[in-house]
Amino acid sequence: MILPLLFLLASLLQKYGSEAESSHVTKFHLPSVKQQNGVQDSEQEKIITVSGEGMVQSPDFPRRYPRNIELTWRLVAPSNMRIQLTFDERFGLEDPEDGVCKYDFVEIEDLSEKAVLGRWCGSQSVPTSQTSKGSQIRIRFISDEYFPSEPGFCVRFSLLPVSASGPEVPAVLTPSQQDIENLSETVATLSTVEEVMKYLEPERWQLDMDELYKPTWHVLGKSFIHTKKARGGVDLNLLREEVRLYSCTPRNFSVSLREELKRTDAIFWPSCLLVKRCGGNCACCSQRCYDCQCVPTRVTKKYHEVLLLKHRSGGRGLQKSMTDVSLEHHEECACVCNDDWD
Repeated sequence: MILPLLFLLASLLQKYGSEAESSHVTKFHLPSVKQQNGVQDSEQEKIITVSGEGMVQSPDFPRRYPRNIELTWRLVAPSNMRIQLTFDERFGLEDPEDGVCKYDFVEIEDLSEKAVLGRWCGSQSVPTSQTSKGSQIRIRFISDEYFPSEPGFCVRFSLLPVSASGPEVPAVLTPSQQDIENLSETVATLSTVEEVMKYLEPERWQLDMDELYKPTWHVLGKSFIHTKKARGGVDLNLLREEVRLYSCTPRNFSVSLREELKRTDAIFWPSCLLVKRCGGNCACCSQRCYDCQCVPTRVTKKYHEVLLLKHRSGGRGLQKSMTDVSLEHHEECACVCNDDWD
């Protein structure tokens, strides 16, 4: 009687011990990357499955964020939905340098378009709302080792149906959709290169400014400086010099770059530049001269660095780059008689 009971007890212990061991192993192998609210940790970024409303923010928001960190969140929505981002009114990161966010900034990238929607820093104004064109968007926050600010940032996200994400045809043509003549007229009215960039790319103009002034392999502009020796001291010479200044001499003229360079396929900013060209009358020319004209006797080429705008092929927006243009400058002028008096 005792022997069968011992066999039964041993069998039960073996069975339940195996189940306990199996349960322990299954629990150990559960994916450790899964967290609450659909958040997963990966080596490079935190993946957030967007099924409703939520938020991402700088560490310790709304207090001073830590130094020397880089955080990335990838928001993933269903394929038939779009992601809308709205910034909290409390926004403040390290100020930009020369209008460009170089040190501490938050950046939003539309992964379906492979395009950066914007980069923001400082505390002058809260970034505008953003809506993705696809179902994935990336938010990146970087702070360097100097001058952390407060309160940092907080971005709230929500879902929009594809039909509600925006009209298919914009009511106003974007700069890249305008023809070259209309775009040229508009750009010519802008006062600074910052205004040009803001008009062309309102959401990413700071990135364009940063890229624009990076060193490139294009030929650097050249400068030719010519000094004039002034003589005089006596009244007669001074009077003669004053007359010469208003006679046939090199003087400032404004020229349209598109007309001067015969480039109707491009837009330049500034659209006009100053050049030295011969001007003034030839009243002091020989009295025997019937047709006296002011002409250049010494001409040089000078190089000016300007902003060049061109349409990309296939309607892929505008190409923006710094380029050198070569313009003629008249260094010396003289009155030349075309027809002698017979």
